[in-house]
Amino acid sequence: MRAGEFLSGLDEGKVIAAIREAEHGSSGEVRVFVAHGECRDAIAEARRQFDRMGMRRTRRRNAVLVFVAPRSRSFAIFGDEGIHARVGQEVWDRIASAMADRLRGGDATAAVLGAIGAVGEELARHFPPEPGDTNELPDAIAR
Repeated sequence: MRAGEFLSGLDEGKVIAAIREAEHGSSGEVRVFVAHGECRDAIAEARRQFDRMGMRRTRRRNAVLVFVAPRSRSFAIFGDEGIHARVGQEVWDRIASAMADRLRGGDATAAVLGAIGAVGEELARHFPPEPGDTNELPDAIAR
């Protein structure tokens, strides 16, 4: 599937609202990136995009990227060192597995919203909101 087709089936307003809700319940940051080309290693590409988008510059190192490569039918959840140290790879794998189930069902919006919601729960559990928190990263879907 081409990125444009995936994006046209994605309710961007709902995705942005879910990101804002996840961030409101924590001091963390969530971004969604949709790749346009082929992707051989989703985790490596997610890491590269994470760095390119400046996501390591958050104050608590608790940003999480939901990475989707529709053309390759691959995706990854990638968290910065602050959140990753607290939850471990098994949590990202669990979230990714649930996302895969929803994507197989053909509902891109539900897949992305589910991943954002699960990431938001982990961020809230380990990084609750603090006074003075600011939105450190854009909420829009990156392409």
